Amino acid sequence: MSEFDAIFVGAGHNSLACAAHLALQGWKTGVFERGAIIGGAVQTREFTLPGFRHDFGAMNLSLFAGSAFHRKYANELKAQGLEFAPVADCFASAFPDGRWFGVSNDLEKTAARIAAFSAADAATWRRLVAAFPAEAEHLFRLLGSPMSARALAGTAWNLWRKKGIAGSLDTGRLLLSSPRAWLEETFESPHIRATLATWGMHLDFAPDIAGGAVFPYLESMANQSFGMVLGKGGADTIIRALSGMVTSAGGKIVTGAEVAEITVSAGRATGVRLASGESHTATRAVIAGVAPKALTGRLLPNGSGDAGFDTAMQKFRHAPGTMMIHLALDDLPDWRAGAELRQFAYVHLSPSLDAMSRTYQQAMAGMLPDEPVLVVGQPTAIDPSRAPQGKHVLWVQVRMLPAEILGDAAGKIAPDHWDKVKEVYAKRVLDIIETYAPGLRNKILGRAVFSPIDLERENPNLVGGDQVCGSHHLAQNFLFRPARNYAGWNTPVAHLHLTGAATWPGAGTGAASGFMLAQQLGGR
Repeated sequence: MSEFDAIFVGAGHNSLACAAHLALQGWKTGVFERGAIIGGAVQTREFTLPGFRHDFGAMNLSLFAGSAFHRKYANELKAQGLEFAPVADCFASAFPDGRWFGVSNDLEKTAARIAAFSAADAATWRRLVAAFPAEAEHLFRLLGSPMSARALAGTAWNLWRKKGIAGSLDTGRLLLSSPRAWLEETFESPHIRATLATWGMHLDFAPDIAGGAVFPYLESMANQSFGMVLGKGGADTIIRALSGMVTSAGGKIVTGAEVAEITVSAGRATGVRLASGESHTATRAVIAGVAPKALTGRLLPNGSGDAGFDTAMQKFRHAPGTMMIHLALDDLPDWRAGAELRQFAYVHLSPSLDAMSRTYQQAMAGMLPDEPVLVVGQPTAIDPSRAPQGKHVLWVQVRMLPAEILGDAAGKIAPDHWDKVKEVYAKRVLDIIETYAPGLRNKILGRAVFSPIDLERENPNLVGGDQVCGSHHLAQNFLFRPARNYAGWNTPVAHLHLTGAATWPGAGTGAASGFMLAQQLGGR
Protein backbone atom coordinates (compact mmCIF):
# COMPACT_ATOMS: atom_id res chain seq x y z
CA MET A 1 0.00 0.00 0.00
CA SER A 2 1.20 3.49 -0.90
CA GLU A 3 0.00 6.84 0.36
CA PHE A 4 -0.46 9.82 -1.95
CA ASP A 5 -1.82 13.32 -1.58
CA ALA A 6 -3.81 12.84 -4.79
CA ILE A 7 -4.71 9.73 -6.73
CA PHE A 8 -5.85 9.89 -10.36
CA VAL A 9 -8.08 7.27 -11.94
CA GLY A 10 -7.12 7.25 -15.61
CA ALA A 11 -4.30 9.01 -17.46
CA GLY A 12 -6.02 11.21 -20.04
CA HIS A 13 -4.47 14.58 -20.82
CA ASN A 14 -6.73 16.41 -18.35
CA SER A 15 -5.70 14.10 -15.52
CA LEU A 16 -2.04 14.44 -16.47
CA ALA A 17 -2.25 18.23 -16.62
CA CYS A 18 -3.90 18.26 -13.19
CA ALA A 19 -1.32 15.85 -11.79
CA ALA A 20 1.56 17.87 -13.24
CA HIS A 21 0.36 21.13 -11.69
CA LEU A 22 -0.24 19.53 -8.30
CA ALA A 23 3.11 17.71 -8.37
CA LEU A 24 4.86 21.01 -9.03
CA GLN A 25 2.96 22.44 -6.04
CA GLY A 26 4.55 19.76 -3.90
CA TRP A 27 1.74 17.20 -3.87
CA LYS A 28 2.62 13.52 -3.98
CA THR A 29 0.61 12.28 -6.96
CA GLY A 30 -0.20 8.80 -8.23
CA VAL A 31 -1.79 8.15 -11.63
CA PHE A 32 -3.32 4.72 -12.27
CA GLU A 33 -4.22 3.77 -15.84
CA ARG A 34 -6.02 0.55 -16.81
CA GLY A 35 -4.46 0.39 -20.26
CA ALA A 36 -0.92 -0.28 -21.34
CA ILE A 37 -0.63 3.21 -22.86
CA ILE A 38 -1.48 6.54 -21.24
CA GLY A 39 -3.19 9.46 -22.97
CA GLY A 40 -6.84 8.45 -23.22
CA ALA A 41 -8.09 9.54 -26.64
CA VAL A 42 -4.82 11.38 -27.31
CA GLN A 43 -2.52 8.61 -28.50
CA THR A 44 -0.31 8.00 -31.51
CA ARG A 45 0.40 4.41 -32.51
CA GLU A 46 1.52 2.28 -35.44
CA PHE A 47 -1.90 0.82 -36.20
CA THR A 48 -1.12 -0.20 -39.79
CA LEU A 49 2.54 -0.75 -40.67
CA PRO A 50 5.87 -0.07 -38.93
CA GLY A 51 6.89 3.55 -39.23
CA PHE A 52 3.37 4.85 -39.91
CA ARG A 53 2.20 6.80 -36.84
CA HIS A 54 -1.55 7.36 -36.56
CA ASP A 55 -3.38 9.58 -34.06
CA PHE A 56 -5.92 7.32 -32.36
CA GLY A 57 -8.45 10.09 -31.70
CA ALA A 58 -7.49 13.74 -31.33
CA MET A 59 -5.30 15.19 -34.07
CA ASN A 60 -5.71 18.97 -33.74
CA LEU A 61 -3.70 20.39 -30.82
CA SER A 62 -4.58 24.05 -31.32
CA LEU A 63 -6.54 24.18 -28.08
CA PHE A 64 -3.56 22.86 -26.12
CA ALA A 65 -1.15 25.28 -27.80
CA GLY A 66 -3.43 28.19 -26.89
CA SER A 67 -4.36 26.92 -23.43
CA ALA A 68 -3.77 28.53 -20.07
CA PHE A 69 -1.82 25.44 -19.05
CA HIS A 70 0.57 25.82 -21.98
CA ARG A 71 0.99 29.54 -21.30
CA LYS A 72 2.04 28.77 -17.73
CA TYR A 73 4.21 25.74 -18.41
CA ALA A 74 5.53 26.28 -21.96
CA ASN A 75 9.16 26.04 -20.85
CA GLU A 76 8.60 22.90 -18.78
CA LEU A 77 6.68 21.23 -21.61
CA LYS A 78 9.33 22.12 -24.15
CA ALA A 79 12.01 20.73 -21.84
CA GLN A 80 10.05 17.44 -21.81
CA GLY A 81 10.07 17.28 -25.61
CA LEU A 82 6.81 19.00 -26.62
CA GLU A 83 7.02 20.06 -30.24
CA PHE A 84 4.33 21.46 -32.51
CA ALA A 85 3.88 21.41 -36.28
CA PRO A 86 2.16 24.66 -37.37
CA VAL A 87 -0.50 24.48 -40.07
CA ALA A 88 -1.11 27.29 -42.55
CA ASP A 89 -3.75 25.54 -44.70
CA CYS A 90 -6.16 24.45 -42.01
CA PHE A 91 -9.39 22.95 -43.33
CA ALA A 92 -11.31 22.62 -46.55
CA SER A 93 -14.39 21.01 -48.02
CA ALA A 94 -14.71 19.23 -51.35
CA PHE A 95 -18.15 19.15 -52.95
CA PRO A 96 -19.96 16.80 -55.34
CA ASP A 97 -20.08 19.52 -58.01
CA GLY A 98 -16.28 19.46 -58.24
CA ARG A 99 -15.73 22.73 -56.36
CA TRP A 100 -13.90 23.24 -53.09
CA PHE A 101 -13.36 25.88 -50.44
CA GLY A 102 -10.66 26.09 -47.79
CA VAL A 103 -9.58 28.32 -44.92
CA SER A 104 -5.89 29.22 -44.65
CA ASN A 105 -4.28 31.62 -42.20
CA ASP A 106 -3.57 33.98 -45.11
CA LEU A 107 -6.61 36.25 -45.19
CA GLU A 108 -6.14 37.23 -48.81
CA LYS A 109 -6.07 33.58 -49.92
CA THR A 110 -9.22 32.72 -47.97
CA ALA A 111 -11.08 35.86 -49.05
CA ALA A 112 -10.25 35.21 -52.70
CA ARG A 113 -11.59 31.66 -52.42
CA ILE A 114 -14.81 32.95 -50.83
CA ALA A 115 -15.18 35.62 -53.50
CA ALA A 116 -15.28 32.88 -56.14
CA PHE A 117 -18.56 31.84 -54.50
CA SER A 118 -19.87 35.21 -53.30
CA ALA A 119 -18.38 38.70 -53.21
CA ALA A 120 -20.79 39.58 -50.39
CA ASP A 121 -19.58 36.62 -48.34
CA ALA A 122 -15.95 37.66 -48.86
CA ALA A 123 -16.77 41.09 -47.46
CA THR A 124 -18.63 39.49 -44.56
CA TRP A 125 -15.63 37.26 -43.83
CA ARG A 126 -13.32 40.25 -43.64
CA ARG A 127 -15.68 41.98 -41.20
CA LEU A 128 -15.90 38.89 -39.01
CA VAL A 129 -12.12 38.48 -38.93
CA ALA A 130 -11.63 42.15 -38.03
CA ALA A 131 -14.15 41.87 -35.19
CA PHE A 132 -12.86 38.52 -33.92
CA PRO A 133 -10.24 39.70 -31.38
CA ALA A 134 -12.84 41.70 -29.47
CA GLU A 135 -15.42 38.90 -29.61
CA ALA A 136 -12.90 36.18 -28.79
CA GLU A 137 -11.94 37.92 -25.56
CA HIS A 138 -15.39 37.25 -24.10
CA LEU A 139 -15.94 33.78 -25.55
CA PHE A 140 -12.54 32.44 -24.54
CA ARG A 141 -12.92 33.99 -21.09
CA LEU A 142 -16.23 32.17 -20.67
CA LEU A 143 -14.85 28.85 -21.95
CA GLY A 144 -11.71 29.19 -19.84
CA SER A 145 -13.36 30.05 -16.53
CA PRO A 146 -14.98 27.87 -13.87
CA MET A 147 -18.76 27.64 -13.83
CA SER A 148 -18.90 29.55 -10.54
CA ALA A 149 -21.09 32.52 -9.64
CA ARG A 150 -18.02 34.71 -9.19
CA ALA A 151 -16.44 33.77 -12.52
CA LEU A 152 -19.72 34.12 -14.42
CA ALA A 153 -20.40 37.50 -12.85
CA GLY A 154 -16.93 38.69 -13.84
CA THR A 155 -17.40 37.49 -17.41
CA ALA A 156 -20.83 39.11 -17.66
CA TRP A 157 -19.57 42.40 -16.20
CA ASN A 158 -16.62 42.51 -18.61
CA LEU A 159 -18.91 41.74 -21.54
CA TRP A 160 -21.40 44.46 -20.59
CA ARG A 161 -18.62 47.00 -19.94
CA LYS A 162 -16.96 46.36 -23.32
CA LYS A 163 -20.02 45.78 -25.53
CA GLY A 164 -23.00 47.35 -23.78
CA ILE A 165 -26.43 45.78 -23.53
CA ALA A 166 -27.01 45.37 -27.28
CA GLY A 167 -23.59 43.86 -27.90
CA SER A 168 -23.92 41.56 -24.90
CA LEU A 169 -27.24 40.29 -26.20
CA ASP A 170 -25.65 39.64 -29.60
CA THR A 171 -22.99 37.48 -27.95
CA GLY A 172 -25.66 35.66 -25.96
CA ARG A 173 -27.64 35.06 -29.12
CA LEU A 174 -24.60 33.53 -30.82
CA LEU A 175 -24.15 31.16 -27.88
CA LEU A 176 -27.77 30.04 -28.17
CA SER A 177 -28.03 29.83 -31.97
CA SER A 178 -27.94 26.71 -34.09
CA PRO A 179 -25.26 26.46 -36.79
CA ARG A 180 -27.90 26.80 -39.52
CA ALA A 181 -29.43 29.91 -37.96
CA TRP A 182 -26.09 31.69 -37.72
CA LEU A 183 -24.75 30.53 -41.08
CA GLU A 184 -27.87 31.30 -43.10
CA GLU A 185 -28.14 34.80 -41.67
CA THR A 186 -24.41 35.45 -42.16
CA PHE A 187 -23.45 33.87 -45.51
CA GLU A 188 -25.31 33.45 -48.79
CA SER A 189 -23.21 30.69 -50.37
CA PRO A 190 -24.32 27.13 -49.49
CA HIS A 191 -20.72 25.97 -50.02
CA ILE A 192 -19.37 28.37 -47.40
CA ARG A 193 -22.16 27.44 -45.00
CA ALA A 194 -21.51 23.71 -45.38
CA THR A 195 -17.75 24.08 -44.93
CA LEU A 196 -18.14 25.91 -41.63
CA ALA A 197 -21.07 23.83 -40.37
CA THR A 198 -18.97 20.67 -40.42
CA TRP A 199 -17.12 21.90 -37.33
CA GLY A 200 -20.34 21.46 -35.40
CA MET A 201 -20.33 17.80 -36.45
CA HIS A 202 -16.88 17.36 -34.88
CA LEU A 203 -18.83 17.61 -31.63
CA ASP A 204 -22.51 16.65 -31.73
CA PHE A 205 -24.08 19.74 -33.23
CA ALA A 206 -26.02 18.99 -36.35
CA PRO A 207 -27.04 22.16 -38.21
CA ASP A 208 -30.39 22.60 -36.46
CA ILE A 209 -29.34 22.07 -32.82
CA ALA A 210 -29.38 25.14 -30.59
CA GLY A 211 -26.10 26.15 -29.04
CA GLY A 212 -23.94 24.85 -31.87
CA ALA A 213 -23.16 28.04 -33.80
CA VAL A 214 -20.28 29.10 -31.56
CA PHE A 215 -18.12 26.13 -32.57
CA PRO A 216 -18.05 26.77 -36.35
CA TYR A 217 -17.56 30.45 -35.55
CA LEU A 218 -14.63 29.97 -33.18
CA GLU A 219 -12.86 27.29 -35.22
CA SER A 220 -13.09 29.16 -38.50
CA MET A 221 -12.09 32.52 -37.04
CA ALA A 222 -9.26 31.06 -34.95
CA ASN A 223 -7.88 29.09 -37.90
CA GLN A 224 -8.02 32.20 -40.07
CA SER A 225 -6.39 34.36 -37.41
CA PHE A 226 -3.79 32.00 -35.93
CA GLY A 227 -3.62 28.91 -38.09
CA MET A 228 -3.79 25.41 -36.64
CA VAL A 229 -1.34 23.26 -34.69
CA LEU A 230 -0.59 19.53 -34.92
CA GLY A 231 1.85 17.60 -32.76
CA LYS A 232 5.28 17.01 -34.27
CA GLY A 233 5.52 13.26 -34.70
CA GLY A 234 1.99 12.74 -33.42
CA ALA A 235 -0.56 14.11 -31.00
CA ASP A 236 1.04 12.09 -28.22
CA THR A 237 3.78 14.71 -27.98
CA ILE A 238 1.62 16.43 -25.37
CA ILE A 239 1.15 13.18 -23.44
CA ARG A 240 4.88 12.43 -23.35
CA ALA A 241 5.58 15.99 -22.20
CA LEU A 242 2.87 15.93 -19.52
CA SER A 243 3.95 12.56 -18.19
CA GLY A 244 7.53 13.78 -18.10
CA MET A 245 6.43 16.78 -16.02
CA VAL A 246 4.60 14.50 -13.58
CA THR A 247 7.43 12.03 -13.06
CA SER A 248 10.20 14.62 -12.97
CA ALA A 249 8.31 16.34 -10.14
CA GLY A 250 8.17 13.07 -8.20
CA GLY A 251 4.78 11.80 -9.35
CA LYS A 252 4.10 8.18 -10.16
CA ILE A 253 2.34 6.84 -13.26
CA VAL A 254 1.32 3.17 -13.33
CA THR A 255 -0.10 1.45 -16.43
CA GLY A 256 -1.95 -1.85 -16.51
CA ALA A 257 -3.48 -0.81 -13.18
CA GLU A 258 -7.27 -0.89 -13.39
CA VAL A 259 -9.04 0.81 -10.52
CA ALA A 260 -11.87 -1.46 -9.35
CA GLU A 261 -13.21 0.81 -6.63
CA ILE A 262 -12.81 4.24 -5.10
CA THR A 263 -12.76 3.70 -1.35
CA VAL A 264 -14.98 5.92 0.79
CA SER A 265 -15.14 6.35 4.55
CA ALA A 266 -17.55 8.64 6.41
CA GLY A 267 -18.58 10.33 3.16
CA ARG A 268 -15.00 11.06 2.11
CA ALA A 269 -12.89 9.52 -0.64
CA THR A 270 -9.88 7.85 0.93
CA GLY A 271 -8.14 6.07 -1.93
CA VAL A 272 -8.53 3.30 -4.50
CA ARG A 273 -8.54 -0.47 -4.71
CA LEU A 274 -7.06 -1.95 -7.88
CA ALA A 275 -8.40 -4.98 -9.71
CA SER A 276 -5.19 -6.73 -8.67
CA GLY A 277 -6.22 -6.34 -5.03
CA GLU A 278 -3.72 -3.59 -4.19
CA SER A 279 -5.02 -0.62 -2.23
CA HIS A 280 -3.62 2.92 -2.14
CA THR A 281 -4.66 5.84 0.03
CA ALA A 282 -5.16 9.49 -0.85
CA THR A 283 -5.01 12.08 1.92
CA ARG A 284 -6.26 15.10 -0.04
CA ALA A 285 -8.07 14.09 -3.26
CA VAL A 286 -9.16 11.30 -5.58
CA ILE A 287 -9.63 12.56 -9.14
CA ALA A 288 -11.53 10.37 -11.60
CA GLY A 289 -11.01 10.98 -15.29
CA VAL A 290 -13.90 8.73 -16.28
CA ALA A 291 -17.26 8.90 -18.00
CA PRO A 292 -20.02 9.72 -15.46
CA LYS A 293 -21.76 6.35 -15.73
CA ALA A 294 -18.56 4.58 -14.71
CA LEU A 295 -18.22 6.67 -11.57
CA THR A 296 -21.49 5.73 -9.91
CA GLY A 297 -22.02 2.49 -11.80
CA ARG A 298 -18.67 0.83 -11.12
CA LEU A 299 -16.19 2.87 -9.09
CA LEU A 300 -18.66 3.73 -6.33
CA PRO A 301 -20.49 0.41 -5.90
CA ASN A 302 -22.58 1.82 -3.04
CA GLY A 303 -23.28 5.08 -4.83
CA SER A 304 -22.28 8.59 -3.82
CA GLY A 305 -24.83 8.91 -1.05
CA ASP A 306 -26.83 11.40 -3.13
CA ALA A 307 -29.56 9.70 -5.14
CA GLY A 308 -30.07 12.74 -7.36
CA PHE A 309 -26.41 12.85 -8.34
CA ASP A 310 -26.28 9.11 -8.97
CA THR A 311 -29.35 9.31 -11.21
CA ALA A 312 -27.88 12.24 -13.14
CA MET A 313 -24.64 10.34 -13.74
CA GLN A 314 -26.49 7.28 -15.03
CA LYS A 315 -28.66 9.44 -17.30
CA PHE A 316 -25.70 11.40 -18.68
CA ARG A 317 -26.25 11.56 -22.44
CA HIS A 318 -23.58 10.55 -24.89
CA ALA A 319 -23.20 11.83 -28.42
CA PRO A 320 -23.55 9.55 -31.45
CA GLY A 321 -20.68 7.22 -32.26
CA THR A 322 -17.70 7.46 -34.55
CA MET A 323 -15.70 5.13 -36.76
CA MET A 324 -11.99 5.72 -37.25
CA ILE A 325 -10.19 4.47 -40.36
CA HIS A 326 -6.40 4.76 -40.40
CA LEU A 327 -4.64 4.33 -43.72
CA ALA A 328 -0.98 3.92 -44.58
CA LEU A 329 -0.58 5.39 -48.07
CA ASP A 330 1.94 5.38 -50.86
CA ASP A 331 0.89 8.98 -51.61
CA LEU A 332 -1.68 11.57 -50.57
CA PRO A 333 -5.12 11.47 -52.23
CA ASP A 334 -5.45 13.04 -55.67
CA TRP A 335 -8.44 15.27 -55.00
CA ARG A 336 -10.59 15.70 -58.07
CA ALA A 337 -11.51 19.26 -57.05
CA GLY A 338 -7.90 20.44 -57.09
CA ALA A 339 -4.34 19.51 -56.17
CA GLU A 340 -4.21 22.34 -53.63
CA LEU A 341 -6.40 20.24 -51.33
CA ARG A 342 -3.43 17.93 -50.75
CA GLN A 343 -1.81 20.52 -48.48
CA PHE A 344 -4.72 20.95 -46.05
CA ALA A 345 -4.72 19.36 -42.59
CA TYR A 346 -8.41 18.48 -42.90
CA VAL A 347 -10.62 17.88 -45.93
CA HIS A 348 -14.30 17.60 -45.02
CA LEU A 349 -16.72 15.61 -47.14
CA SER A 350 -20.11 16.88 -46.01
CA PRO A 351 -22.06 18.23 -48.98
CA SER A 352 -24.72 20.41 -47.35
CA LEU A 353 -26.52 21.43 -44.19
CA ASP A 354 -29.43 19.21 -45.13
CA ALA A 355 -27.15 16.20 -45.71
CA MET A 356 -25.57 16.72 -42.29
CA SER A 357 -28.96 16.98 -40.61
CA ARG A 358 -30.13 13.81 -42.34
CA THR A 359 -27.00 11.91 -41.28
CA TYR A 360 -27.43 12.98 -37.67
CA GLN A 361 -31.07 11.93 -37.55
CA GLN A 362 -30.27 8.58 -39.16
CA ALA A 363 -27.63 7.86 -36.52
CA MET A 364 -29.89 8.94 -33.68
CA ALA A 365 -32.54 6.53 -35.00
CA GLY A 366 -30.05 3.65 -34.93
CA MET A 367 -29.56 3.62 -38.70
CA LEU A 368 -26.28 3.38 -40.56
CA PRO A 369 -26.14 6.66 -42.51
CA ASP A 370 -26.17 6.30 -46.27
CA GLU A 371 -23.76 9.25 -46.55
CA PRO A 372 -21.89 9.89 -43.28
CA VAL A 373 -19.90 13.05 -42.65
CA LEU A 374 -16.24 12.31 -43.34
CA VAL A 375 -13.38 14.24 -41.79
CA VAL A 376 -10.25 13.31 -43.74
CA GLY A 377 -7.07 14.26 -41.90
CA GLN A 378 -3.81 14.58 -43.85
CA PRO A 379 -1.26 15.06 -41.06
CA THR A 380 1.75 14.01 -43.13
CA ALA A 381 1.05 16.90 -45.51
CA ILE A 382 2.21 19.05 -42.61
CA ASP A 383 4.42 16.67 -40.63
CA PRO A 384 6.26 14.13 -42.84
CA SER A 385 7.95 12.59 -39.78
CA ARG A 386 4.85 10.46 -39.13
CA ALA A 387 5.58 8.11 -42.03
CA PRO A 388 8.57 6.66 -43.90
CA GLN A 389 10.10 9.00 -46.46
CA GLY A 390 7.69 9.75 -49.29
CA LYS A 391 4.82 7.86 -47.64
CA HIS A 392 1.75 9.19 -45.84
CA VAL A 393 -0.96 8.45 -43.32
CA LEU A 394 -4.63 9.30 -43.63
CA TRP A 395 -6.86 9.87 -40.59
CA VAL A 396 -10.53 9.35 -41.42
CA GLN A 397 -13.20 10.20 -38.84
CA VAL A 398 -16.67 8.92 -39.78
CA ARG A 399 -19.53 10.81 -38.16
CA MET A 400 -22.27 10.25 -37.04
CA LEU A 401 -22.93 6.56 -36.28
CA PRO A 402 -25.17 4.55 -33.94
CA ALA A 403 -23.64 2.40 -31.21
CA GLU A 404 -26.35 -0.20 -31.79
CA ILE A 405 -27.30 -0.86 -35.40
CA LEU A 406 -31.05 -1.11 -36.00
CA GLY A 407 -30.98 -0.72 -39.76
CA ASP A 408 -29.27 0.79 -42.79
CA ALA A 409 -30.52 4.00 -44.39
CA ALA A 410 -29.18 2.73 -47.72
CA GLY A 411 -30.98 -0.59 -47.33
CA LYS A 412 -27.88 -2.62 -48.18
CA ILE A 413 -26.48 -3.77 -44.81
CA ALA A 414 -28.48 -6.04 -42.52
CA PRO A 415 -28.59 -5.01 -38.85
CA ASP A 416 -25.90 -6.80 -36.86
CA HIS A 417 -23.16 -6.24 -34.30
CA TRP A 418 -20.45 -3.81 -35.30
CA ASP A 419 -17.86 -6.61 -35.24
CA LYS A 420 -19.60 -8.12 -38.27
CA VAL A 421 -20.51 -4.86 -39.98
CA LYS A 422 -17.48 -2.62 -39.65
CA GLU A 423 -15.54 -3.85 -42.69
CA VAL A 424 -18.47 -3.59 -45.07
CA TYR A 425 -19.32 -0.13 -43.70
CA ALA A 426 -15.68 0.91 -44.07
CA LYS A 427 -16.04 -0.04 -47.74
CA ARG A 428 -18.93 2.45 -48.01
CA VAL A 429 -16.69 5.12 -46.54
CA LEU A 430 -13.84 4.41 -48.93
CA ASP A 431 -16.29 4.36 -51.85
CA ILE A 432 -17.35 7.89 -50.89
CA ILE A 433 -13.76 9.11 -50.67
CA GLU A 434 -13.03 7.53 -54.05
CA THR A 435 -15.70 9.70 -55.67
CA TYR A 436 -13.78 12.77 -54.50
CA ALA A 437 -10.26 11.31 -54.83
CA PRO A 438 -10.22 8.66 -57.57
CA GLY A 439 -7.53 6.02 -57.21
CA LEU A 440 -7.19 6.23 -53.44
CA ARG A 441 -7.51 2.46 -52.99
CA ASN A 442 -4.53 1.87 -55.24
CA LYS A 443 -2.40 3.89 -52.81
CA ILE A 444 -3.37 1.99 -49.64
CA LEU A 445 -0.48 0.02 -48.12
CA GLY A 446 -2.25 -0.87 -44.88
CA ARG A 447 -5.37 0.00 -42.95
CA ALA A 448 -6.95 -0.31 -39.52
CA VAL A 449 -10.66 0.15 -38.84
CA PHE A 450 -12.10 0.99 -35.42
CA SER A 451 -15.88 0.74 -35.08
CA PRO A 452 -17.70 2.69 -32.36
CA ILE A 453 -17.52 -0.42 -30.18
CA ASP A 454 -13.81 -0.86 -30.88
CA LEU A 455 -13.21 2.71 -29.72
CA GLU A 456 -15.02 1.99 -26.46
CA ARG A 457 -13.00 -1.19 -25.99
CA GLU A 458 -9.81 0.81 -26.36
CA ASN A 459 -11.04 3.56 -24.06
CA PRO A 460 -14.18 2.99 -21.91
CA ASN A 461 -14.72 6.76 -21.75
CA LEU A 462 -15.68 6.67 -25.45
CA VAL A 463 -19.09 5.21 -24.65
CA GLY A 464 -20.69 3.84 -27.81
CA GLY A 465 -17.87 5.40 -29.82
CA ASP A 466 -18.69 8.89 -28.53
CA GLN A 467 -15.34 10.63 -29.02
CA VAL A 468 -16.38 13.78 -27.14
CA CYS A 469 -17.46 11.93 -23.96
CA GLY A 470 -20.94 13.35 -23.73
CA SER A 471 -23.38 15.50 -25.64
CA HIS A 472 -22.62 19.24 -25.54
CA HIS A 473 -26.21 20.29 -26.12
CA LEU A 474 -27.37 23.18 -23.94
CA ALA A 475 -29.12 20.91 -21.43
CA GLN A 476 -25.76 19.26 -20.70
CA ASN A 477 -23.32 22.12 -21.04
CA PHE A 478 -22.15 25.14 -19.07
CA LEU A 479 -23.77 24.93 -15.60
CA PHE A 480 -25.18 21.50 -16.48
CA ARG A 481 -21.95 19.70 -17.37
CA PRO A 482 -22.07 16.97 -16.19
CA ALA A 483 -25.10 17.90 -14.04
CA ARG A 484 -26.67 20.82 -12.20
CA ASN A 485 -24.70 21.79 -9.06
CA TYR A 486 -21.73 19.69 -10.20
CA ALA A 487 -20.10 21.81 -12.91
CA GLY A 488 -17.17 22.56 -10.59
CA TRP A 489 -15.57 19.11 -10.93
CA ASN A 490 -17.12 18.26 -7.56
CA THR A 491 -19.18 15.28 -6.40
CA PRO A 492 -21.28 14.62 -3.27
CA VAL A 493 -18.34 12.62 -1.88
CA ALA A 494 -15.83 14.88 -0.14
CA HIS A 495 -12.37 14.94 -1.75
CA LEU A 496 -13.69 13.12 -4.84
CA HIS A 497 -13.56 15.03 -8.11
CA LEU A 498 -14.36 14.41 -11.78
CA THR A 499 -12.24 15.66 -14.65
CA GLY A 500 -12.10 15.14 -18.40
CA ALA A 501 -14.30 15.85 -21.41
CA ALA A 502 -17.49 14.94 -19.55
CA THR A 503 -16.94 17.93 -17.27
CA TRP A 504 -16.82 21.67 -17.96
CA PRO A 505 -15.66 22.99 -20.44
CA GLY A 506 -16.06 19.74 -22.39
CA ALA A 507 -14.19 18.03 -25.20
CA GLY A 508 -10.98 19.15 -26.83
CA THR A 509 -7.27 19.09 -26.15
CA GLY A 510 -7.09 22.30 -24.11
CA ALA A 511 -6.67 20.54 -20.72
CA ALA A 512 -8.86 23.26 -19.20
CA SER A 513 -10.87 20.85 -17.04
CA GLY A 514 -7.78 19.35 -15.44
CA PHE A 515 -5.92 22.63 -15.06
CA MET A 516 -8.82 24.57 -13.52
CA LEU A 517 -9.43 21.72 -11.08
CA ALA A 518 -5.72 21.68 -10.20
CA GLN A 519 -5.78 25.42 -9.53
CA GLN A 520 -8.88 24.96 -7.41
CA LEU A 521 -7.19 22.25 -5.35
CA GLY A 522 -3.60 23.40 -5.16
CA GLY A 523 -3.58 27.10 -5.95
CA ARG A 524 -2.18 28.87 -8.97
